Amino acid sequence: MIMALLVLSMIVLFHELGHFLLARANGIAVLEFSLGFGPRLLSWKNKKSGTRYSVKCIPFGGSCAMLGEFGEEPEYDDLREEFADGKHGVSFFDKSPLAKLSVIIAGPLFNFIMAFVLSIAVIAWAGCDVPEIAQVVETHAAERAGLQQGDIITKVGNRNVIVTRDIILYMYVHENQDLEIQYKRMNHETGEWEKHEAVLDSEYYYYQNGRYFSGMNFYGNRPATDSIFTLLKYSVAEVRYNILSVVDSLSMIGKGQVEKDDIAGPVRIVNMIDETVEAVSPYGFDYVIMNIFNLMIMFSANLGVMNLLPFPALDGGRTLFLFWELVTGKPLNAKFETLINMISMALLMAFMMFVIFNDLTLIF
Repeated sequence: MIMALLVLSMIVLFHELGHFLLARANGIAVLEFSLGFGPRLLSWKNKKSGTRYSVKCIPFGGSCAMLGEFGEEPEYDDLREEFADGKHGVSFFDKSPLAKLSVIIAGPLFNFIMAFVLSIAVIAWAGCDVPEIAQVVETHAAERAGLQQGDIITKVGNRNVIVTRDIILYMYVHENQDLEIQYKRMNHETGEWEKHEAVLDSEYYYYQNGRYFSGMNFYGNRPATDSIFTLLKYSVAEVRYNILSVVDSLSMIGKGQVEKDDIAGPVRIVNMIDETVEAVSPYGFDYVIMNIFNLMIMFSANLGVMNLLPFPALDGGRTLFLFWELVTGKPLNAKFETLINMISMALLMAFMMFVIFNDLTLIF
């Protein structure tokens, strides 16, 4: 439990740190930088900046409360008076649309940066997830399409492939469908890679453990990185994969292809982290750390994407409001925006309560 809360806290704090640093860089007064929600448990104030740093009683989420960000929030009345003279910065809404946009976008951007940095560590330790076929199962779609051991898949459908999981994800979303693929094969006479195309015929897929398979086995081929360029390339690909997995999951939810029990909330996420730590602990400290990093990559990229959704109260919704201001030259009515954000936050909290309740029923 402690490790899970530490992991989630670090991801949220880094997200809020993005908002905080860009707010300070743009001269915006930050009332409070906090971990969690609800009443304060621990708190201290920086006399130079005037910002209060807090740990609150509900250890999920966090906030970077800026002066004037959501109008006149009563919960910050005890802090606002100290910023009246502008000594510690000005109101969020006094800044230009571009300055405000940079502050809002910084949170999700920092999540992607965190995922990228952690990916560098994981790939340097575990190697690259190269989509090279280790085995072709006889009589099934891959063999019938002419694929061989050693072929490297470069594209499936309309998606470029960099890591093996790109293939697995795409086939999961397009379950039991014919798929056009591109691959490269080494010509051992010339010593050069040759490009090929093929079609995987879904008639020859096989069904196992609730999934359809084409007959390509990869066995987690992870050669060591041979250069800084390769390390950075596969680190970017790792973040890309995790972003695409969220986007594809949202698409499946929109199409009604996902059951409610497939949506994991904070309770199951905590349980997942605890189970992972317990499972890999016998293999040593480095395995524990790298598996935690893997989970943090996934959760951090997930948080970045989810926050960019065009829903009021999320960073994506606020970004839409700021684009409106850029186009029209004037912001939305402050009271109207506050009302929209309050309603949206209530809906968001209701959804979270549903997800938490669903988590609890599945675990207990």
